[in-house]
Amino acid sequence: MARDLPVEPGSGASLNEMPESPSAKTTGTARAVPPTTAVIPLSSAARWRAFWVCVSVAAITILDMTKVNVALPSIGEVLDASSTQLQLIVSGFVLTFGLVLVPMGRLGDQRSRRTLFIVGLSLYTVTSVMCALAPTANVLLVGRLLQGVAAGIQMPQVLGMAQELFQGRERARAFGLFGATIGVATAFGPTLGGLLIALGGPTDGWRLIFWMNVPLCLAAIALALWLLPDTRARSRRRVQLDPVGLLLFGASVVSLMWPFLFTTGAPTDNPARWWLLVAFVLFVSALIAWERHYAARGRSPLIPLKLFRIASYRNGTLLQTAYFTAAPAMFLMTTLFLQIGLGLEPVYAGMVSIGFALASAVTSWVGGNLVSSHGRVVVVWGLIGMLACVGGLMLAALYVPSAWTPYIMAAIMTVGGAGGGLVIAPNQTLTLADIPVKQGGVAGSVGQLGQRIGAAVGTAVALSLFYASIYRESGTHDELVVYHDAYAFGMLSVALFLALAFIVAIVDLTARRKRAESPTATDSPVP
Repeated sequence: MARDLPVEPGSGASLNEMPESPSAKTTGTARAVPPTTAVIPLSSAARWRAFWVCVSVAAITILDMTKVNVALPSIGEVLDASSTQLQLIVSGFVLTFGLVLVPMGRLGDQRSRRTLFIVGLSLYTVTSVMCALAPTANVLLVGRLLQGVAAGIQMPQVLGMAQELFQGRERARAFGLFGATIGVATAFGPTLGGLLIALGGPTDGWRLIFWMNVPLCLAAIALALWLLPDTRARSRRRVQLDPVGLLLFGASVVSLMWPFLFTTGAPTDNPARWWLLVAFVLFVSALIAWERHYAARGRSPLIPLKLFRIASYRNGTLLQTAYFTAAPAMFLMTTLFLQIGLGLEPVYAGMVSIGFALASAVTSWVGGNLVSSHGRVVVVWGLIGMLACVGGLMLAALYVPSAWTPYIMAAIMTVGGAGGGLVIAPNQTLTLADIPVKQGGVAGSVGQLGQRIGAAVGTAVALSLFYASIYRESGTHDELVVYHDAYAFGMLSVALFLALAFIVAIVDLTARRKRAESPTATDSPVP
């Protein structure tokens, strides 16, 4: 059984009370020494077993986010759900997930990641049963909101644990495997969802999507109890969660995400929802002011703003936010076009992304090994591959005969998967490279929050362009032409967000090379 761990010999401090690294105070243009890290005293085999438990739970969560999209038409028909309810079944999960991420990452940094991991998994199991048995759309919606809370509890502990388990090249390898697993889960989600609907039938097939989580989560709980080390700090200090910061953070996230979550592209969308973005600016300004004040008093703020002074973390977080604003929308747009526009069954529409999953699994592993020696350039080439994929998908939808479109798209998706695998894992390694271990949970949580907000914004923008085009052209053009145009407009937004990620990558690569070449730079050599 896992046990409370001793600290490193001679350190005299618990794992979560290690002295802060000088690099955590750097501005990102000069870091004198590597950040403070800690090694959990386990054998290599034990560390990797613990790591795979964490990664398997992350895969379950990501699978659940993508496979539900394919089930929405069945859910709407069986439960007589409105379009707003269907949208909230997906976006409500993302909202509560995002709200809980950072506070739970902060709590994991101060106390036991293992305990929070098991609590989140247990709640995820219960809410999966609730969703599977839901008699009405409202019950299903409540279940999905609570499921998002459970995901927000467990996911920050995954990256935080990886930070504590590994160092150096071994950490890069771990993030490579993590990226490969997440890439496979993201791309296989629609295929798995379609297969479960086909097996269970149009009436109850969607329930299998949630029932599937139950045995997987129970197995993960047993493995977590057996294999995960306990990193709890034996400290008499009270847990500091910054209650005012929590309230301001929650208000900021809701006011930012709400208008996008309720954007459908229909003429009935209420334009007044955009005024919430004004509230977002006010809330986030108040949050920044409060966090600075709170830190100046010697307290531990919810979000350590000094993390953003570290160039590698700041640029990596911006890049992954832009990337995840694009990638989920690309899968959703392609699935909708194939199902609604071309009339493919859900299982076959989902199979188009299998090539992406397999290719990204391979290149995530390769990228995780290359990033230590080649650095940001690996991510740049990955983004070039993703941009080529988006362009190819748009051309295939517009010019390839309908009978051949799914096959051509599947081949293009394989190219995209090769690029995507070179983005996620290497960028994760570069982003957290200079972050002290004791702040790994909250740092990883902010990055995941950026991913979730990006996914919500990206899918809302793409969906609004997709459906707005359908509303505008229906009745005036041939049906297939309408869906060709809708897909093209939706994918344009995907291309723009990927281009933004590419710009951030180029800026970061240029800055790294300038620091490496400067004779007066105090940085360590930057790849």
